Amino acid sequence: MKIIIAPDSFKDSLSAEGVAQAIATGLAQVWPDAQLIQCPMADGGEGTVDSVLAACNGELRHQRVRGPLGAAVEARWGWLAHSHTAIIEMAEASGLQRVPPDQRDACRTTTYGTGELIRAALDAGAERIILAIGGSATNDGGAGAMQALGVQLFDVEGQPLPPGGLALARLATICLEQLDPRLAQVRFDIAADVNNPLCGPHGASAIFGPQKGASPEQVQQLDAALGHFADHCANVLPKDVRDEPGSGAAGGLGFAAKAFLGAQFRPGVEVVAELVGLDEAVRGADLVITGEGRFDAQTLRGKTPFGVARIAQQHKVPVIVIAGTLGEGYEQMYAHGVDAAFALPSGPMTLEQACAQAPRLLRERAADIARVWVLAAG
Repeated sequence: MKIIIAPDSFKDSLSAEGVAQAIATGLAQVWPDAQLIQCPMADGGEGTVDSVLAACNGELRHQRVRGPLGAAVEARWGWLAHSHTAIIEMAEASGLQRVPPDQRDACRTTTYGTGELIRAALDAGAERIILAIGGSATNDGGAGAMQALGVQLFDVEGQPLPPGGLALARLATICLEQLDPRLAQVRFDIAADVNNPLCGPHGASAIFGPQKGASPEQVQQLDAALGHFADHCANVLPKDVRDEPGSGAAGGLGFAAKAFLGAQFRPGVEVVAELVGLDEAVRGADLVITGEGRFDAQTLRGKTPFGVARIAQQHKVPVIVIAGTLGEGYEQMYAHGVDAAFALPSGPMTLEQACAQAPRLLRERAADIARVWVLAAG
């Protein structure tokens, strides 16, 4: 038996590596001689760096950068020396988890620290930078990140703009003379599952601004400010990308990455699968087990089980999902390569109890699946 174990992390409970290890331990109780191949996964959000480094024997690095509200934070990023590839989670520098709920302010938060992480990757000699842009606290159109990389933004009096999306309403001049020339030699891949444009009713401000602290009035102001920023960018850059899918990702960081860095957008799970060699691992497998904290209709939007199931389906390998919970609409995944799904809890329990007992529950559920498989094959 060759079994591929390719789960995402279980948020607030276990890393993807921890989930994979627990599942492998449970399977080994029933299949001690099975070939169990662990491929921790992610979809471009939280845990992307950890998953890739675990699978690729990469190096975890740390960098002191500016956080979303300006205070210094210690941010982690990944380095794959053999391919000169950097993996950066923008949430490490500019994520919502960096801002207490009562201090969230979409008008002032900045992606400057993410730009500093990109600069650190350039200093390391990166030839490819993979930017995972889930979980942002920002709505500045990526202006802060570009400022950290040398783009200068001035108001009508020639003064540098302060941080934050709202300040972009006062933008009068963009100067690219100080833009880091090394950027032109780097391939940028954006790992994301968001396809919103920059502006409008489906844009960054309208859809994501409220969860970052924006009031209805501020949403309108931020949307106008981002549009103003895009107008000025169109005057100095070859292409206007504001309406392209993904430009509204991470409060508009997707826009800046496309416009200034020539970044290519790809589903996050696809990028991670490529880095960890999932397609090659699945070839000739008898079974694939994947999972995530909540398995529901939203999984269809490019989350890890969806991406894993698509690859397994190409090789005609059955897929079983183990999830913290099975939510509304999860059955839709049965039409996309998933053959069965199981929830983690064995009986009534709170979310806190399920998180605390996740390793044991994963082992038990994996062992149960193996026993049923043996009976079916019997």
